[in-house]
Amino acid sequence: MTDKTLTKGLALLELLIVQPELDGVTKLARALGWMPSNVHRTLQTLVDCGYVSVHQGHYCATLRLWTLGALVSARLDIKSLLAPVLSAIAHETQESAHLSILDGSEVVYIDKVESSQPVRAYSRIGGRAPAYAVATGKALLAHQSDDVIQRLAPNLKPFTSSTITELDLLACHLSEVRETGIAFNRGEWRDQVWGIASPVIDAEGRVVAAIGISGPSDRFSPMASARFVPLVRDAGRKASALMGYAVSRVVPWEATL
Repeated sequence: MTDKTLTKGLALLELLIVQPELDGVTKLARALGWMPSNVHRTLQTLVDCGYVSVHQGHYCATLRLWTLGALVSARLDIKSLLAPVLSAIAHETQESAHLSILDGSEVVYIDKVESSQPVRAYSRIGGRAPAYAVATGKALLAHQSDDVIQRLAPNLKPFTSSTITELDLLACHLSEVRETGIAFNRGEWRDQVWGIASPVIDAEGRVVAAIGISGPSDRFSPMASARFVPLVRDAGRKASALMGYAVSRVVPWEATL
């Protein structure tokens, strides 16, 4: 069922962007065939939400849409840019590889390369997972502010017997991730599914994504994990270089290794 109020608001906003000369209530009402009172009320809502500004009765769209669009565009660019690295790590490890970004307290999988093995970890592009319970999520959380981590406290619920549900323990774990550049998930979201991930740093030195692998726990033995860790860490390093992180700069965690 269509939300008519939302539809009208979007139509008005689109008209302001496409035809900026229609900057007054009367002009907009005439173009849309609405009552001026309806136009004024909808404009005021858009102003209150930051999508439209008004000066002496003249309305115009703000840069808020551009800002949001730029974020979406950046995510799509990351996916295209890092696709070769994702394919390479999946081939090298023969495990499913993921590229994730942080959205609030969750990670969103923006790209994935499936393992060629018959038994593999299930996930889907566009899918979400609790950041504190998966490897890519921990790789991202480790580089967030203390305030962001503190806000997780009410939501630290168990998914398996291995899930970290105590904030102090999680903070300690994330500190280790920050120092080593490697995050582990040892069956913390789904039983018997393990993962390893590394952060991706952009040209500004910000951790903007995480790249990692996951699969059945029996394929993540200590010996296998010892082989996977440098491969995943190197994938994070290569992805960061593609994002513009200067290769001449020391990756943050390398200073402590």
